[in-house]
Amino acid sequence: MATRDKRRYGSELLGETDRLLPAVGLLVGLAVWWTVTALGSGIITNFAPAATFAVLAELVVSPEFYDHVFVSLYRFAVALGLCLAVGLPVGVVVGYFAAAERATTVLFQFMRMISPLAWFPIAIIVFGVGTRSAVFVMFMAGLWPIVLNTAHGIGTIDDDWITVGESLGGDTRALLRRVVVPAVIPDMLTGIRLSIGILWIILVPAEMLGVNTGLGYLILDARDRFSYAEIPAIMLVIGFIGFWLDLSVRRLHARWNWG
Repeated sequence: MATRDKRRYGSELLGETDRLLPAVGLLVGLAVWWTVTALGSGIITNFAPAATFAVLAELVVSPEFYDHVFVSLYRFAVALGLCLAVGLPVGVVVGYFAAAERATTVLFQFMRMISPLAWFPIAIIVFGVGTRSAVFVMFMAGLWPIVLNTAHGIGTIDDDWITVGESLGGDTRALLRRVVVPAVIPDMLTGIRLSIGILWIILVPAEMLGVNTGLGYLILDARDRFSYAEIPAIMLVIGFIGFWLDLSVRRLHARWNWG
């Protein structure tokens, strides 16, 4: 009985402490940031937290800053939409049809190992400087997690489910619509989550392809203007938006996770 009570107390204590751990982690990160800039010398002192948050306070009340945020979100949304429109159906085909998987495995594994940054010159040559180049580079980076996770999820579906569907008279189209796709939704969401993370990371270098708008452009512009405190301020905004994008998909995954 004493052991049981001790375990119960430990779990209750952990539950209360668990709510504070994210704040503790943020404070530790902030302390490390302050220490590095306070004890450092030279140009690194320009990235101090106090100066960064002062600049951040100015940015969040600037309408022009939100224009750049919305442009970045637009490019991100277009790239994600393309990844979904191409990646989900391709992943279903590759995962369901053995011949398609056999024909594409080597090609897809080869393509996904090419760094997205290697597509920069091709993007500029084909699409010119601008949003289309940035979206193309992001698309080439974010496509593969959706394709491969969707295909993997279909490969793990219990064969009995397919057998039951076929015994009830379902053809290929009906099986895909009523059995395969619903069963693979958690894996699709996992691929989408990975893709969102990659797209948001690639967004910054993609917006350095000669465009004059967006959060990536603002970082490059701040460097050119020697406004060093502005760089980590913009980075904080990028991290904040990326965190909420990822959190949204995590909540969807928790809701649609059949396991």
